[in-house]
Amino acid sequence: TDYILLHILFVYQRIDEVRRFLSATLSIANAHTVEFYTQDVWRRFVAVTPQEVLSAVTSGSDLQREPDTRFGFCSDTNRLVDLHELLQAAKAHSLPGLGICWSRDELLQNLFLGKYATFSHILSNPGAELEPDEFMNSKKSHEVQSMSEVVAYLAQYCRVKQVIDVGSGKGYLSSFLSLKYGLRVYGIDSSSTNTHGAQERNRKLKKFSRAYQKHNKRSQEGETHSPRDELVEIKPGSNGDDNVSCAGGENELQEEEKVLSDVNPAAERHLELNTETDELFLSALSVDVIQTACPRIPPSQLSAEERERRKKENLERKALNRTASGSSVFSPLTSYVTAETELRELISELEDAVMVGLHTCGDLAPSTLRMFVAKPELAAVCSVGCCYHLLSEEFDQQECLHGICGFPLSQYLRDQSWFCGRNARMSACLALERVSLGQGIQMESLFYRAVLHVILRDHYGSYKSEKRVGNVYSKAKSFVDYVRRALTRLDQDESKLSDNDIQDYHDRYAPRMGEMHAFNMLKVTLAPCIEGLILLDRLCYLKEQEDVSQSALVQLFDPLLSPRCYAVVGLKNSRNRVTS
Repeated sequence: TDYILLHILFVYQRIDEVRRFLSATLSIANAHTVEFYTQDVWRRFVAVTPQEVLSAVTSGSDLQREPDTRFGFCSDTNRLVDLHELLQAAKAHSLPGLGICWSRDELLQNLFLGKYATFSHILSNPGAELEPDEFMNSKKSHEVQSMSEVVAYLAQYCRVKQVIDVGSGKGYLSSFLSLKYGLRVYGIDSSSTNTHGAQERNRKLKKFSRAYQKHNKRSQEGETHSPRDELVEIKPGSNGDDNVSCAGGENELQEEEKVLSDVNPAAERHLELNTETDELFLSALSVDVIQTACPRIPPSQLSAEERERRKKENLERKALNRTASGSSVFSPLTSYVTAETELRELISELEDAVMVGLHTCGDLAPSTLRMFVAKPELAAVCSVGCCYHLLSEEFDQQECLHGICGFPLSQYLRDQSWFCGRNARMSACLALERVSLGQGIQMESLFYRAVLHVILRDHYGSYKSEKRVGNVYSKAKSFVDYVRRALTRLDQDESKLSDNDIQDYHDRYAPRMGEMHAFNMLKVTLAPCIEGLILLDRLCYLKEQEDVSQSALVQLFDPLLSPRCYAVVGLKNSRNRVTS
C-alpha cells in the first residue's frame, strides 16, 4: 500500500510541475494562427525578435538571462523576454525531462523478470514466420511490430488468449497479433468500410503466411521458390475471387508517395524496405500511411436500417470465423464504442482479454481506459492515443456541452477544473523531433490563411465562418488565386476586390512572415509538455483505481517515425478478474 501511495504521489507531483509551467505558457499555445495578424499576436506575447527565436530553437544558442521572469515571461507584461529560460523549462517539463516514462525494454523487465527467468519461451507460435514489413509501410510496420510484442507479453503474463483491438481501423495490428502470435483477436471499428477491408486483408495475409512458411521450408531444403510464386492468384487486377477491389486505393498510394517523399534524410535510416515482399504487398494491399480521423457516429444517430445492417454483418462475420480452422482468428466487428459498451453483446465467446488501441482518436483513447477499469473481464490494457484536438474537455464550456468528456480523466485534475483549450491540444499534435531535424511546418499555407483573415475583416465584416478553407491552398496557383477560391468557398462576393488589391495584402504582410514562423516554432517547443499533461492525466486515472495493480507510461515507438509514441499500460489485480 505504501508503495502504491508513493507512486501516485510521484505522479501528482509531476502533474503539478507541468500544470504550473503551462499556466504561464498556454497563452502561446492557444493563440490561433488564423488570427495571427488580426489580433497582433506576436507583439502581444513576445518581446524578442523572430530571428532570436528561430536561432535559439533550431540551434540551442545560449542567450542572456533576464531578471524577474517566470519560465521566461516578464512578471509585469506577461510577454516572453527570456528564450533560454523558456526552452530549458519546456525540456524539463516534457515526459523525458520528467523522468516518469519507461522504455519498452524497461516495461518488459519490470513486468516479466519477476515471473520468468527469460523472455525467450514466452512468445511461442510455431511456424509463424510473418514479418510486418512484408505487408505494410515502414511506419506502420514499426508500430505494429513493437506494440504487438508488448501485447503478446501482456497476454502471456495474464494467461489470456483473447485481445480486443478498439478502433482497429484496417486491421494491421489485429491481423499481425493473430497470425504472428496465435491470439484470438476481435477488432472493433465504427467504420463498416474499415471492417470490411480488414476482413479481406486478413484473408490475404493468411495466404501470405502459409506461402511464407512454405518458402522458408523450401529455402532450408535448398530450393529457390519465392513467396510470390505461391501468391499468383491474389495479384492486383486478377479476375479470381480473391482479388480485393479497394476504392480509393490509388489515392492512398499517391498519399504514400507524398509522405515518404517528405521524410527528412536524417530519418531515412528507419525506412528501409524489404524490396521483394514489400513490392508484392504494397501492390496487393491498400497502403495505410496516415489514418485520418473518421467521424465516429453514435448508435443513436444511425438509422434503423443501418443498425440492422451492421448487426447482420457482425453475425455473418462471426459465423465465418467459427468455421475457420485453428484458434488464432481475427474477427473484425463494426460498432461505436464507449465506456458503457457491453462487450458480451458484441462478442458472445468473450473470455478474459487484453484491450488494446493503436492511435485511437480523440475521446476513444480515454474511453478505452474507462472500459478497461469498468469491465472485470479485461485483464490488461495497452493504449496509444492520437488526435488530441478531437478530445472533449469537461471544463471548456465552449466544447463539452453534454456527456462524458475525454479530458481530464483523473479525479486529481478534475478537482482542479483544469482545461487546456482546443488550440493548445492542436499544438500538442505537433512533432518536435521531426521539426528539429528540418521537417518544418508548411508556413506558406498558414501565412495565406492568416492574411485571408485580414481581408475578411477589412472587406467582409463578419469573418467567423463555419466553412473550412484548408484544402484550398493545395489547389491554388498563387495567393490571388487562393483568396478568390477561398472567398467562393465562403460564399463571399470575390468581385469586390481586384487582383491588385489582393496582392497588396500579400506584399504588406510578407515581411512579417518570419514572426509567424518563429511563433509556430514556440508552439512546437511547448507541444511535448501539453501532450505530457494529457498522458499524465491518463496514467493518474489508472493509479487512482484500486483494481489496477500496475500502470505505466511507456515509449513504444521511435518519435521520428511515429510522433505519438507513448502507450498507457495497465494490469488488473488477478483476484478481481472474472476467471474463464
